[in-house]
Amino acid sequence: MVYFRKRRRLRVPVTLNVVLMSLNVVLMVLWIVLLAQFKSWVTLTIGTIVFSLILIGLVFYLVLTIKEIRLNQRQANFVDSVTHELKSPIASLQLYLETLQMRKLDTERREEFYRVMEAELGRLDQLISQLLEVGRLDAIGQESEPEDIDLAILLRKCAETACAHHKCSIDEVFSFDLQPAVINGRRLVLEMIFRNLLDNAIKYGSESPAVDVRVEVKSRGRVVTRISDNGKGVEPEIRKKIFRMFYRGGSELERTQKGTGLGLYIVRTLAHMLKGQVSVHDQADGQGSTFEVELPGRAAA
Repeated sequence: MVYFRKRRRLRVPVTLNVVLMSLNVVLMVLWIVLLAQFKSWVTLTIGTIVFSLILIGLVFYLVLTIKEIRLNQRQANFVDSVTHELKSPIASLQLYLETLQMRKLDTERREEFYRVMEAELGRLDQLISQLLEVGRLDAIGQESEPEDIDLAILLRKCAETACAHHKCSIDEVFSFDLQPAVINGRRLVLEMIFRNLLDNAIKYGSESPAVDVRVEVKSRGRVVTRISDNGKGVEPEIRKKIFRMFYRGGSELERTQKGTGLGLYIVRTLAHMLKGQVSVHDQADGQGSTFEVELPGRAAA
């Protein structure tokens, strides 16, 4: 139902613009044929230019309309996602609190409830933090000065944080092949980039996630970090789209993974701030995807 409504909204302006462009082309052809018979070359030239400009304007308007509608669709998905992400932990916390108030539980059961409530609060805090981060991307890390950061230490720290979030063991999930490298930047910015990517690698991996992290120092003063997972991978047609704000593939009603569509947008924006870039590729064996982050840096002494 939702999908049909969104598709219809896109069809109407596209159909209207195609009709108008077709009509413009027909009128331009008739104009050329008519004036060519009377050999009115000046009028013919002016009229052809005017019709061409109208056609270009219609094409430009069509492109802008399609972009606007797709942005509205992504925003609608985002609102659906955030609404669900906010309501779920709140409903869970309310249920556990009511249970604690209405029943007398033994110590073990009570401690279990407290652990679940703590996890739900952490989930809620992470969502709110991510929403706030998007609003202040330009100011993130500005309170601290750039410093030389050992990339290997930072990556292992971010991996530990991701494992703690997903309740798994770093030794069972992660493998590292890290050339010694140093990046000069603000620590918070780098942590946000790699924390998002490592968290996604676990979340979108298989039921038994396996994440491979590699660091390579290039000769031209660039450091490349590759984070590979064993999930389903990213389809080629959406590899550029996933870095847009609010973008999440598919319909929010059919999606199984939680999220807001902001994480990769944050990663790309912060990487550009550091004069770097981020991209996604297939793995060599065809299973899973590899996110590649290239940043200015150097080999460690």
